Amino acid sequence: MMDPFAYCEDRLAQSRSSFAYSFRVLSPARRQAMTALYAFCREVDDVVDEVSDPSVARVKLAWWRGEIAAVFGGGTPSHPVAVALGRVVGTYGLPREDFDAIIDGMNMDLDQNRYQDMTTLERYCHRVAGVVGLLSARIFGFEDARTLDYAGALGIAFQLTNIIRDVGEDAQRGRIYLPQDELQRFGVSQGDILARRYSVAFTALMAFQVERARGFYARAFAALPARDRRAQRPGLVMAAVYKALLIEIERDGYRVLDRRISLAPAYKAWTAWKASWQY
Repeated sequence: MMDPFAYCEDRLAQSRSSFAYSFRVLSPARRQAMTALYAFCREVDDVVDEVSDPSVARVKLAWWRGEIAAVFGGGTPSHPVAVALGRVVGTYGLPREDFDAIIDGMNMDLDQNRYQDMTTLERYCHRVAGVVGLLSARIFGFEDARTLDYAGALGIAFQLTNIIRDVGEDAQRGRIYLPQDELQRFGVSQGDILARRYSVAFTALMAFQVERARGFYARAFAALPARDRRAQRPGLVMAAVYKALLIEIERDGYRVLDRRISLAPAYKAWTAWKASWQY
């Protein structure tokens, strides 16, 4: 078997994820743990995105649940990512139920492709991203339990940002994550989203989504105790990059239906570097 941590590093490199910028401020051991967590999230997310038959995807997610059970139950996991997780979960006190919650979130993607309101969407965001924030906070280290409130809100803020950025890509898969009651409130139909039709109403809808995401960032920052700011620096670095992406989406007129708005790598690196010195 390939070295488990080398496999996870390869998954991170292949993804070209913005999260890689924040991992650079971590110690080698914590970086290994975060890379294993990231690789796990990528593996289960790819099941949903790349497996066209939902029944097959459910089987694969059930298999991953078995791998997590082996990690925590003293069994012998077979996947390199699960092996890597098995070497770090005890060190950082990572709870099994958080990994199960992430898989629950992926199953939500198989069961539904619409969300009626923000309450149901937030439940989804918590499972696929808020819980990842909680796990990340444990890896980074904290002294004050209120830091977990910060981490959960920050994870949801990241997911809301991803939803805003990916409206067009998700529509191609038949998915609309924007709450249905808000589409109705702003006068935007599902057909408008699926057909990639821009309008004044769509612009207003997206401006509302961006402001809500900013609200979650503000909620997160307000909850972070000063004593843990240094330890939680990787999340704050990533938040700077993601908040810059929201600004770029605004500047581009919320043109997220027919393109994927992103930051230039050099600008992401500069933003991350600048934030790393702030904290």
